[in-house]
Amino acid sequence: MSGMQLATGDGTAVITLTGAERKNPLTFASYAELLDTFRGLAHARDVHAVVITGEERNFCSGGDVHDIIGPLTEMDMDGLLAFTRLTGDLVKAIRACPQPVIAAVDGVCAGAGAAIATACDLRLGTPRARVAFLFVRVGLAGCDMGLCAMLPRVIGQGRASELLFTGRTLGAEEAERWGFFNRLVEPGSLAQEAGALAAGLAAGPNFAHAMTKTMLNQEWDMGLDAAIEAEAQAQAICMQTRDFERAYRAFSEKRRPQFEGD
Repeated sequence: MSGMQLATGDGTAVITLTGAERKNPLTFASYAELLDTFRGLAHARDVHAVVITGEERNFCSGGDVHDIIGPLTEMDMDGLLAFTRLTGDLVKAIRACPQPVIAAVDGVCAGAGAAIATACDLRLGTPRARVAFLFVRVGLAGCDMGLCAMLPRVIGQGRASELLFTGRTLGAEEAERWGFFNRLVEPGSLAQEAGALAAGLAAGPNFAHAMTKTMLNQEWDMGLDAAIEAEAQAQAICMQTRDFERAYRAFSEKRRPQFEGD
């Protein structure tokens, strides 16, 4: 059954998209569940990094044809706007939660699933991963869930334009070369690699990580002078944290710092 599962432990959370028989599609219910989950993570003091993945060899095939696509053709404008705003709210929640979010992508990563992966902070793929922004294939615009803002920042304007206009599939090696994937790992080690990356981030200075994510979001709309001043203020705040003091003491004592996020 399509939906999601959440597992937490050791400072990390793993969200698994389910529904393997249809390549883990999104439904109205799973959109709402994902939105609530990411909004909740913003206040989860024991979670410092997040992995989102799919079950059984695929990430996500996008909106479910029968649960979402069909009903959308019957909706009026108010209903359509309520849905498109819901999907956008999910992206906003992923960007707004303070934890770094890692997409662990195997197999199909299409449509809204590709938009979710784009919204994440880091993306790991496998050699068999296939990414496609399919909206044009169903007669829709590529401007979905903030993609016209996010995707050019990840892979560049020209490459984003090509994918959003054509809806073609982006293979794993090309996706890594273009910068969509941070790196490729073998399918059998994807969960382990994503977990290790999340654990490493969770063991870091979590207040500072949250500040980095905040500034990455806010500086989209800033000129360079404003960005430099904003970062000066942000870094000065981080210099008042105990983690900064811990790092200095550890350096002086020639040992690895143990960060606690305060």
